[in-house]
Amino acid sequence: MKRKMKRFEGYLYILPWLVGFLALQFVPLVNSLWYSFTDFQLLGDAKFVGFQNYRKLFSDPLFRQSLMVTFQYVLIAVPGKIIFALIVALILNQRLTGINLFRTLYYVPSILGGSVAISVLWKYLFMNQGVVNNLLAVVGLPGQDWLGNPNLALGTVSLVTIWQFGSSMLLFLAGLKQIPECLYEAAEIDGAGKLRVFFTITMPELSPIVLFNLVMQMINAFQDFTPAYVITQGGPLKSTYLYGLMLYDQGFKFFKMGYASALSWILFVIILFFTSLTFKSSQSWVHYGDDV
Repeated sequence: MKRKMKRFEGYLYILPWLVGFLALQFVPLVNSLWYSFTDFQLLGDAKFVGFQNYRKLFSDPLFRQSLMVTFQYVLIAVPGKIIFALIVALILNQRLTGINLFRTLYYVPSILGGSVAISVLWKYLFMNQGVVNNLLAVVGLPGQDWLGNPNLALGTVSLVTIWQFGSSMLLFLAGLKQIPECLYEAAEIDGAGKLRVFFTITMPELSPIVLFNLVMQMINAFQDFTPAYVITQGGPLKSTYLYGLMLYDQGFKFFKMGYASALSWILFVIILFFTSLTFKSSQSWVHYGDDV
């Protein structure tokens, strides 16, 4: 009897989360799947149309363009963020006076998150008469049309994501603290250089954290919306028109909620595919414990 009561207490503790999950996640998820097979205009009734939304989607040139832009964004932002976070973590892992203050300062951008305020700040930094071009003028370099040039706009927007590297950096820093010093001492005795130590000890030991950061940042990047929406509104010439922007436009600008639901499920399948591919590939490069 007591065991049953204990089990009941456990379910009681998770009841708030369970209600929130069912009401705010699971039910909307199932509804969106249903709406993806309907002509739902948000304010009217949902009319079942079968696979019409998906057929229209794959023949839509804007869909292909937004998908291509999103892939480019992911390829720029995700590796850039992880590499930059790792470099900063290696620097902050040194035993220096006041290093804790620097660790806190470098983490601050991640607290701010992908907020509208940060995106607005970024827009003012990189506008034609912004801070960046003014600094370039001081050192005698020509300014650039960072947000108006299709060749530069996507990279400029990607920098917002790369700049917010604090959470990845913190995980790398925690991983570096867990690497046994005896490994580095043995490598020093063997005469290994710093570069070889990094690739034979540090990286294998950090590989599980690299995997975690890679998966999480990839999922977030595929869903990014705020920076491109606030800074460039998808321009110029749709060069920063991320998938999230198209999904938002179709659902809340043109009220094509059925079409937007189909877009969201295609994005779900894409993220699921690349996440599964990453986990599958991790068998050859991620090492745990004694595997190093």
